[in-house]
Amino acid sequence: RRARPVREVLFFPSRPCCIEALLAEAAEPGAPARPCPCPLPSGDTALSRLVRRLLSARRSLDLCLFAFSCPQLARAVQLLHRRGVRVRLVTDAQYMGLHGSQVGRLRHAGIQVRHDQHSGYMHHKFAIVDRRMLITGSLNWTSQAIQSNRENVLVVEDAEYVKAFQDEFERIWEEYNPTSYTFFPQRQ
Repeated sequence: RRARPVREVLFFPSRPCCIEALLAEAAEPGAPARPCPCPLPSGDTALSRLVRRLLSARRSLDLCLFAFSCPQLARAVQLLHRRGVRVRLVTDAQYMGLHGSQVGRLRHAGIQVRHDQHSGYMHHKFAIVDRRMLITGSLNWTSQAIQSNRENVLVVEDAEYVKAFQDEFERIWEEYNPTSYTFFPQRQ
């Protein structure tokens, strides 16, 4: 019997929560749970549900994000990369260098990162898990947005929507290929 496709809506701000147990279980499946000394409660929150959806990736995670400064989400992405999941990130050049951005940390970990080179923002906010699940909405992956802003995230397993977003990701991925950057304009 096939499981029903995922259709979930998450609303932020998310209550503060500890996701250490989720990350530990994903890093070492079946290992005994270790209590976290932090004072935050664990539980079912918008953030923990988003992290669970990300950690379900087995083969690939494609991210197209305007801003990415949330350390918890970055740790989940790094964990997937260490597990052998192919992770690719497209982001906005102006925002990747801001204080607190996790993009440099992800790139340093070996994750492929590409960014725009022209005016205008790369303003998308979506993720594709294993080419089967789409995570999209208004949420920038920042601590500010997660903890303070009124935001929404839609998580769906719908082949038609996933394909449209995957096609957009691949188009941008190729457009932002560093081998095609122009550093010195051609003189006419």
